[in-house]
Amino acid sequence: MNIAAILIAAAIVGGVGILIGFFLGISGEKFKVEVDPREEAVLGELPGNNCGGCGYAGCSGLAAAIVKGEAPVNACPVGGAPVGSKIGAIMGVSAEEGSRKVAFVKCAGTCEKAKQDYTYTGIEDCAAMAFVPGGGAKGCNSGCLGFGNCVKACPFDAIHIVDGIAMVDKEACKACGKCVAACPKNLIELVPYEAKHLVQCNSKEMGKNVMKVCSSGCIGCKICEKNCPSDAIHVTDNLAYIDQEKCTGCGVCAEKCPKKIISM
Repeated sequence: MNIAAILIAAAIVGGVGILIGFFLGISGEKFKVEVDPREEAVLGELPGNNCGGCGYAGCSGLAAAIVKGEAPVNACPVGGAPVGSKIGAIMGVSAEEGSRKVAFVKCAGTCEKAKQDYTYTGIEDCAAMAFVPGGGAKGCNSGCLGFGNCVKACPFDAIHIVDGIAMVDKEACKACGKCVAACPKNLIELVPYEAKHLVQCNSKEMGKNVMKVCSSGCIGCKICEKNCPSDAIHVTDNLAYIDQEKCTGCGVCAEKCPKKIISM
């Protein structure tokens, strides 16, 4: 065994290791990205759900945007006002009180009320119904399909299928918007938590066509519009819409609606 050869090889390997380590150390300093300490502090206050409801790629993305001034300190829908206040203190600004929102499903077509054109057996996926005859077994092409794509998308267990349609738990909902994006029928929207009256329908069909497929759909009769004392509800394209800023919560529209689809 040649001891000298072994020592030379060890020296070469050791020397190369030292050179690589030196090079990496210099490169690390040269290309080091300075991180604002406030960004780490803001990230520490965010809930860490990484739901994307704020419009950024996770909590770290939002933290960076807040520090850069690209997002408001109360942009996290999950943390709400308490988290916004803490982040505001870090950033040295006041957090404006934002109105809390929750998801709302614009459909009241339960198994009993909605007509089924046929019995469907197959993949239970709402998006897949676009490739099924008639857009699915449900007679109303605007109604909830009840296969729960929204349920699967919700990271807070705030939405479930009850009697064939999606129902939202207001207290559990964080308004992240995942269910809104997951619904292929565009049936879910974010509404003020304090909203007292909402229209549980999304069909723009003529009244006679609505009644053929669902006993609880909006028929565009305009009775609600004619009786609203605050001009907060109007029928457009055969469907009633409520202006929540004008609505006083008097309940006249819900009382007068012949189909009883204005929920309280």
